[in-house]
Amino acid sequence: MTSRAEIIRHAQHWVDRGVRYSMGSYYEGYRQDCSGFVSMAWGLSGSQWTGSLASYGVRVSKSDLQPGDMLLYHNAANPVNGSHVVLFGGWTDAAHTHYVAYELTPPHAMRRVTPFPYWNHTSGYVAYRSRAVTPGGGQGGGGTPARPAQGAFPGAGVFGPGQHNTYITQLGQMLVQRGGARFYSTGPGPSWGQADQRATAAFQRAQGWRGAEADGIPGPDTWRLLANGTGHDIPAASGGGGTADGVPAFPGRGVFRPGQSNSFVAQLGRQLVKKGFGQHYAVGPGPSWSESDRRNVEAFQRAQGWRGADADGIPGPETWRRLFR
Repeated sequence: MTSRAEIIRHAQHWVDRGVRYSMGSYYEGYRQDCSGFVSMAWGLSGSQWTGSLASYGVRVSKSDLQPGDMLLYHNAANPVNGSHVVLFGGWTDAAHTHYVAYELTPPHAMRRVTPFPYWNHTSGYVAYRSRAVTPGGGQGGGGTPARPAQGAFPGAGVFGPGQHNTYITQLGQMLVQRGGARFYSTGPGPSWGQADQRATAAFQRAQGWRGAEADGIPGPDTWRLLANGTGHDIPAASGGGGTADGVPAFPGRGVFRPGQSNSFVAQLGRQLVKKGFGQHYAVGPGPSWSESDRRNVEAFQRAQGWRGADADGIPGPETWRRLFR
């Protein structure tokens, strides 16, 4: 299973890396074309093509589209003539005429505002949702509409302790895209929590706001910047602090995910090498989370006698403590 937030994080990872379009080349195990890009973001076992991707999803209507769904055009009569697929990242206007698209098209992976359903072949695109996507975040609650428009601010009253609605999920997904993944150990989800408030406050501070303007409750300006993809991203966490036994403070699971690049990943890698668990690094370690990092963490966890979910390669507080003590 995967989550919509994970799909978008994976897509943004390739965008951040500027992965070049090539039907004959591969990056991180996936073909560098439009269908390889979606296969990667959806976490499929290998690169599919526009003629096979539909079998991994279920059709959804325009009104049901949510971040992480795909818009697919497959020209069965002549597949190389116009066939294309993009990931839906959320509406940018209340009328649902434009949306944020993630795609791999010449010259490289990109994130851009796109007319619905696409620039051309407008009658041929079909929307699908991954069969593996975890449920949640798509149903309304707390008296708010089930499928809000991403561009319209819903009002500060839907955010805060005790609130449960789809706007909170939408807010969390946008914050994750802007560097807030480290605040979420699970989710984002529809129930307001400390993670939502902390991530919102971090985004507000990144804009230079202070005091009441950075209280962690989104107002119209916060929402507008998030929905439009403008303003400053949340900066990577800096080191500092620690425990009584000298172990540096655990930064949270969110900083160790595909697409994350920060000083904690490099710090983790250096300590793995120091402890003799760097065998999976061909180069590095470095600040960008990779499969090599995950495999080295997994090896360290297994050396502690852990198995199953306890040895998934993602460092938790106990893995971190044992590694640095």
